[in-house]
Amino acid sequence: MSSTPPSLSHDTVVATLRAAGCVFAEDETRLLLTAATSPAELAAMVDRRASGHPLELVLGWAEFRGLRIVVEPGVFVPRRRTEFLVERALAQVPDASVVVDLCCGSGAVGAALAAALGAVELHAADIDPAAVRCARRNVAAYGGQVHAGDLFGALPTALRGRVDILAANVPYVPTGEVGLLPAEARDHEPLTALDGGADGLDLLRRVAAEAGRWLAPGGCLLVETSERQTAAAVEAFTRGGLTPRPAVCEERYAQVVVGTVP
Repeated sequence: MSSTPPSLSHDTVVATLRAAGCVFAEDETRLLLTAATSPAELAAMVDRRASGHPLELVLGWAEFRGLRIVVEPGVFVPRRRTEFLVERALAQVPDASVVVDLCCGSGAVGAALAAALGAVELHAADIDPAAVRCARRNVAAYGGQVHAGDLFGALPTALRGRVDILAANVPYVPTGEVGLLPAEARDHEPLTALDGGADGLDLLRRVAAEAGRWLAPGGCLLVETSERQTAAAVEAFTRGGLTPRPAVCEERYAQVVVGTVP
């Protein structure tokens, strides 16, 4: 007698996800049905999603600027709003030849920049070993190098003064508000990728203070933040010797500060 479980129907999966509070149950069902290679795998994936695991971690990938970015358990899932940071970087330095993705997580930002720019020298860095392993998978197709360590301390010193685009998607959630995040983030993503210190700007200030030494003439630093943190972020850029320019995408609720060397 076969022990293979019966395949879940489309309607059953939709109903299960809706009952679990998944707002886009129809879309998620389509993705799960396409990804599963057996009834048993589908049942396991639906169970994980219904129990609160992020859809991207259940699928094993996240879509980011048309790319399938590999994501693994314990790694920050790239947000679609961060596509705005990539767009601002490409608009600022459309001919960039050296790109750094700092606090890279999965490496989504670096991969997206390299995919758009073509042949570039790409470096990414993160302090989390799981993120470093994951990012290496995502930037390999672009010849990217991923370094382990704390911010600029992870980068080869030969990059100083050569970086055209320095994208630093640093954590910016205030410590006291991490517990208010959706369970998908709070329970399944690393605290180091979420907690930005007392006011959420600890790492942003560190990056802004040192970025000028790494940027090439005409290069730029780009950091994502929140609307209420923008003024303090602009101040940090100014103190670091950068000329800041906030940019907003209301459609994606995205706030980015772009800094250039005067």
